[in-house]
Amino acid sequence: MSSEPRTNAPVALRVIPRDQHTLSRKDISQGALRVLYRLHEAGHRACLVGGAVRDLLLGGHPKDFDVATDATPEQVKKLFRNCRLIGRRFRLAHVIFGPEIVEVATFRGTGDGEEGGDRHIVDGRIVRDNVWGTIEEDALRRDFRVNALYYDIADYSVLDYVGGIDDLHDRVLHLIGDPEQRYREDPVRMLRAVRLAAKLGFRIHPSAAEPFAGLGHLLGEAPPARLFDETLKLFLAGHGVQGFRELERYGLLQHLFPVTARVLARDAGRSVRGLIEAGLASTDARVREDKPVTPAFLFAVLLWGEVRDAAEAEIAAGVEPTLAWQRAAHRVVAEQSARVAIPRRFAQVMEEIWALQPRFEQFARKRVFRLLTHPRFRAAYDFLLLRAAESDYQRQVGEWWTWAQGATHEQIVQSLAQAQQAEPVATAHGEADAASAAAKKRRRRRRKRAAPATTGGDAAD
Repeated sequence: MSSEPRTNAPVALRVIPRDQHTLSRKDISQGALRVLYRLHEAGHRACLVGGAVRDLLLGGHPKDFDVATDATPEQVKKLFRNCRLIGRRFRLAHVIFGPEIVEVATFRGTGDGEEGGDRHIVDGRIVRDNVWGTIEEDALRRDFRVNALYYDIADYSVLDYVGGIDDLHDRVLHLIGDPEQRYREDPVRMLRAVRLAAKLGFRIHPSAAEPFAGLGHLLGEAPPARLFDETLKLFLAGHGVQGFRELERYGLLQHLFPVTARVLARDAGRSVRGLIEAGLASTDARVREDKPVTPAFLFAVLLWGEVRDAAEAEIAAGVEPTLAWQRAAHRVVAEQSARVAIPRRFAQVMEEIWALQPRFEQFARKRVFRLLTHPRFRAAYDFLLLRAAESDYQRQVGEWWTWAQGATHEQIVQSLAQAQQAEPVATAHGEADAASAAAKKRRRRRRKRAAPATTGGDAAD
């Protein structure tokens, strides 16, 4: 078993020369190269560091490039007119080249020496960390070994102080230092471990995973706004399905999404898990195709089961359906936002998506045409298709609305009229119609109308 380097342990440097690694300057952004070269020419040490080095060595194509240097933020600002200093907890320099922002951080120390800067710890957590140090100390202050690799612009070598190269080869994630102490310093590191495992397809070393069970609750003390950002990184970067599975595997879902964990625990064949994984798979596919994704749809998927159950309980208690859905949505969003802050602009979209779901089962003519022109129709319709696994009836409803979007006004009117008669007819594509089954369901649940027949000729192209 590999040993864990401690923050005060001696450093054994491994230098991988230019001709023995695959990282090439042609794969580094022009902005990052300009920052590296200017710092080097000014007499400072300058290295590409972190995820960009890791991903380039794995054959990936990182979008963001971070630089580490012995120059202080103020010295960096003097070298670049297009620079702004940000952050209080971690003082950083952002060098801006049009749409590209190169983040420049000063080497951080342990806080035990005479370096400049300040470090403040409360209840074991780092709340401010601006102690400058050496590159060796900086390596030991990073989270995972695979993220502590440096590409030195001076001679184009890769510097490994903690065994990161071996971990890349073994496809494993080791935390640097004592895992329990590092998680107490920053509980969000547990989520980073899960995110990296999902993104890279690596396993989390037992020494890094075992503390999750006892320390997962510390996520509840992290700022909700920060957990929102971490949630987006986990679920909206193309590996959401695997990220969700890793959260469940390591028992962290209950601490990040208690609402979702609760409904999954009591889900009795209602396919909540299937809907969540289908929604995440759809999001992953959109990321791969470079299509836009929205946090609103993600959270609507993750919280749907609880909203649905709460609304149905209110309706069963005699509450008017529209009000029941509103109450359920507000309560669930408020409960989840106490853990992961959901900005109001996204919560409003989520609530509209949920509120439109029962309207897909209302086949009065005016309601149908009003829904087809609703500004949130497309998002709500995409959500409806995810719900197809809930029951045959939901699948039939989804099929009808798919057909209706390509049908003429007259075809829709004819289909709705036939549904009122509850007569089984053939669909426009020769498939067996859902009217008979839906009519039986309507008799069992009188609040719902049968899914109309998709007759009246082929839908318009």
